[in-house]
Amino acid sequence: MHLLKKVVWFLWKLWFYTLILIVILVLSPFLIISLSTDKFYRFFFILARIWAYTIFYGTGFRKSVITKQTFDPKKSYMLTANHTSMMDIMLMLILVKNPFVFVGKKELAKMPIFGYFYKKACILVDRSSAVSRQRTMIMAAEKLSKGLSVCIFPEGGVPDNEEVVLDEFKDGAFRLAIDFEIPVVPMSFIGLKKMFPFRFFAGHPGVVKVYQHPFIETKGLIQRDKPELKEQTRTVILQPLLHHEKNHLT
Repeated sequence: MHLLKKVVWFLWKLWFYTLILIVILVLSPFLIISLSTDKFYRFFFILARIWAYTIFYGTGFRKSVITKQTFDPKKSYMLTANHTSMMDIMLMLILVKNPFVFVGKKELAKMPIFGYFYKKACILVDRSSAVSRQRTMIMAAEKLSKGLSVCIFPEGGVPDNEEVVLDEFKDGAFRLAIDFEIPVVPMSFIGLKKMFPFRFFAGHPGVVKVYQHPFIETKGLIQRDKPELKEQTRTVILQPLLHHEKNHLT
């Protein structure tokens, strides 16, 4: 029975990576054109959302948005959420129609084919390098100045220990939100840690619950307010996660 489970997991994860490559190859002519200049980024974002829908639903997932907020298409936002899975990327693209860029770890740029478009479309960061982190903040600020939104998973990566419900937050997202006086959007993604972990032989399709919490305004805040803003955002995201963990254990 355990061997059968491993075979099913292997085929399912293999389908996930195959589907990623198939969709990228089909869309590649349009992706290349859309990434040739910043002027076409909004067109690229539409293609990225098509890719995300295909991967998320094609792998057997569904979403249930428990709370939802209305985005102003003319405003920029700082998108934040807990980060436990590669599927977080697809889910964020599905949930938010306002064009945004991810700040993501540079390691994903090494993936065949996907990595080429990933490094063209995202802001890459080497979290072990202070110089890289500083450069990332400068590039993110440039994107915000052009009217785009930015998505940063403020834990700074996926915790190695799957027992960690929500890791401590880094400062970058909140520093930028205060500098540009844009709302922070806290989101809680429920269940993906178990449904699609980074471990290869684990997971299952299912319904992902999403809490899209009320925006946290930053107008009038200064950098001295950053710790409070960071903690407020973390608390909001953490509450549904703890509730889910409690119900899951009982």
